Amino acid sequence: MKKILLLSDTHGYLDEQILKFVRQVDEVWHAGDIGDLNVTDSIKKVKPLRAVFGNIDGNDARLEFPLDAKFKVENVTVWMTHIGGYPNKYNQRIRDEIKINPPKIFISGHSHILKVQYDKKLNILHLNPGAAGNHGFHKIRTMLRFHLEKGEIKNLEIIELAIRG
Repeated sequence: MKKILLLSDTHGYLDEQILKFVRQVDEVWHAGDIGDLNVTDSIKKVKPLRAVFGNIDGNDARLEFPLDAKFKVENVTVWMTHIGGYPNKYNQRIRDEIKINPPKIFISGHSHILKVQYDKKLNILHLNPGAAGNHGFHKIRTMLRFHLEKGEIKNLEIIELAIRG
């Protein structure tokens, strides 16, 4: 079993509240708009990190992290990208490929809107953790936490950090 913390849109912001949750999991996944590599460097000092770059990220993040991360954990296939869209409204860049080779979990960020939605047509769980940072229009900083075990997604939790400062 692996415990996963999923966050996005930190926009250069990382505080002790986020790090408290980082310490409680096995891996951290960041769905882009990192903002400052000090964020990912700090997370990597505590736990293994998988991340993608987002549209606000500069060349340093684009050199370190991919546009798309496709991987398997606990026999669960995952596709993580920053701008991916939603079921029935996937981004044109990924639309054909996701139909041909759908993952079990599709993760995107970008919108700052926390969303957990099941795509019944493609049998994909879509996750968007909202925004963990202080930059943007969102009112509450959010993340997701869940377990992966033997091909299953379990104990999915919404983490509300605080009202955006």
